[in-house]
This record gives sequence, C-alpha cells and structure tokens, in this order.
Amino acid sequence: MIYFDNAASTRPAPEVRNIIAQCMEKFYANPSAKHRFGLEAHNRIREAARIIAAHLKVSEKEIIFTSGGTEANNLALLGSVLANPRNGKHLLCSAIEHAAVYEPLSSLKEKGYETEIIPVDRRGQIDPEALAASIRPDTALVSVMHVNNEIGSIAPLSQIGKRIKEKNPNILFHVDAVQSIGKLPVFPKRWEVDLLSASAHKFHGPKGAGFLYCREGVRLLTQIHGGGQQRKLRSGTLDVYDIAGMGEAVRLLGIDWDKRIAHMTSIKNNILSRMERMPGVILNSYPDDQSAPHIVSISVEGIPSEILLHALEEREIYVASGSACSSSHPGISGTLQAIGLGVLAQSTIRVSLSEDNTLEEAECFGDAMEEILRELAPIRKR
Repeated sequence: MIYFDNAASTRPAPEVRNIIAQCMEKFYANPSAKHRFGLEAHNRIREAARIIAAHLKVSEKEIIFTSGGTEANNLALLGSVLANPRNGKHLLCSAIEHAAVYEPLSSLKEKGYETEIIPVDRRGQIDPEALAASIRPDTALVSVMHVNNEIGSIAPLSQIGKRIKEKNPNILFHVDAVQSIGKLPVFPKRWEVDLLSASAHKFHGPKGAGFLYCREGVRLLTQIHGGGQQRKLRSGTLDVYDIAGMGEAVRLLGIDWDKRIAHMTSIKNNILSRMERMPGVILNSYPDDQSAPHIVSISVEGIPSEILLHALEEREIYVASGSACSSSHPGISGTLQAIGLGVLAQSTIRVSLSEDNTLEEAECFGDAMEEILRELAPIRKR
C-alpha cells in the first residue's frame, strides 16, 4: 500500500500515540479542576503551549487550542472581525483559500460585510502589489493561505504582511497555515501576521486538535460560550490527550528538519520528473521554492480524475482528486478554476507526501501511471 494523501491527513507518529496513551492512563482529570490531579493534567496543556510557542517564536499566551484548523479559522475570522466593528466592513482574501476561510467570510455578508477576492496567476501566486492596491480605508482584515492545499503554491507572506501594514497597521492579517506547519518555516511575527491557524493531523498529530496563534493585543469575540476556559476566548473542557499529542508532534518537527524536508523534496522532484515525460500530462506544481515540498498536482488530458483515482486505488496507491474537506460539496475545485485550468480541472489528481514516503514508492507510482495511461489510451482518444 502506498499512501500519497498526506495533505488530507498524516499518520500519527509513534511518539505521539505513546503520549496520548500515557495521558489517557495518567492525566485524565479535568485540567480546570483545582486539585493536584487536575493541575497535573493542566501542566500537560501548558507544556504543549510552550512547545508550539517556541516553534513559532511567539508567546505561550498567544496560543489558543481548538478542535482543528476549521475552528481556528472561524475563531480568527469571525472573532476578530466582529470584535472590531469600527475597523471597517471590507475584507480581502485570495482566490485559492480553503472553504474554512471562504465560508466564515461569506457568513459575514449577512452583517453587512463585503469580501473581495484577489486573483492568482497560473502558478497560484498572489501579487502583493495587487493586494495592496485593493486595500481601502474601510478594509478590516486580509486572509491569505500560506501553502495551498491542492497545488502547493507558497504565498509571499513577508511581502504581503509588509504591504498590508504599510497601508494601514490596524488591518488584521490572518494566515491559514494548515498545510505549512512542518513543511516550511513559519514565523508569524516576522511576517507581521496577527492570526494564524493550524491543525495537528496535518503534521503527524491527532485529529481533533489544532491551534490559533492570536497576537497579543488582538481582540476576539468569543464564538463558543460556556465555562470560560482559555481566558474566556474559547470555552469547553480542554482535550488533554490530543493537545499533548499535538505538542509532541510539534516537538518532533524540530528533529532533523533539513533532512526531512530534503527527503520529501527529492520524492516530489522524482514524481515531477516522471510525470513531465508522459504525453498529455500537465503539472500544476513546481520544483522550486514557490511550491511546497509535499504536494504535486497532476492533470491528465482526457481522463476524469475519478477514473484515474480509482485506477490507482486498484493498485493500492491512494491519492486525492481534490481537497478531502470538500468531498461533501462535489464540483470543480475553486483553486483549479482560479489558476485557469478550465476543463482540465476535472482531470486533476493530487499526490501529497510525508516523511514516511520513499523514493521506491515514487517509482512505483510512476510505473503505475504509465501503465494506467496505456490502458486508458482508447478513452483519451475519444
């Protein structure tokens, strides 16, 4: 079995599984309890916050735990915009954002907010100057995805952050970093980012855990009300097990970083090299520093993506035909439309890697693709 769908979810690391099991056995008290047993559970959460903050080079107080990237995006976008109504009602985002960004922004229309979409080029790149030119006196927030989850394009966050703050330092800058944590260095303060979202299961942590970096001084309107946990910003009993597991997953990211990234890059480049030699195959990802090391988007003329996906599945090779999070909303990918693929968007698959994959698997994938394209040649000629 070859698992090439790591952008959808990664396998939890053995160390992460061990930490979760240990916490289930020893630290099952409510972390808000006032007794010593509760304090021990709370200390596991504080340790995870310390690890994550150190990785991002931010303060522990700026980390808010969530159930994943979707909740983090919702808290960041709805919470910050609604908490600062005087900042304006104009919102900006790129044309290749995840639904977990588009939907919260869309929901604000009912409250009188306007969302403007900034286009991207064929490589999925947003022009910082075009974005800056779209900023108005009433612009309240800008949201830009760091690494696109379908094609792997990397946004120039340093340039974008600089231009936003030059225009108006009060504009809030949000970044969806769900696909970049563990794949690229992430420095929110250096990029003048105010809010940044992440999800543990994208970097070998557990599902159901994520976090929001919220720069100190940024006001948020609570979205989940209850017992007032996490400084009344996000109520609910904290999931000690998965938060501790996420902290361990982040700790592991600091071990052999360069080696791991080089390993994924070599596999990606192997796949790109094989694919570009195949007739009728178009690549939507690139072997350079404008594309993440773990995502390869491949279009095949004349073959619907579902057919290609299932042909690979029959060979026990698992890829995606689009974002796993959009499977309940079938249709042509907004990202692939935004980069101008047209009809090819319906013939596109995504290969996504992790450090667990190997060059041998890449070669097997290449061999399988050659075989499938030969078998499906009659379909392509129609």
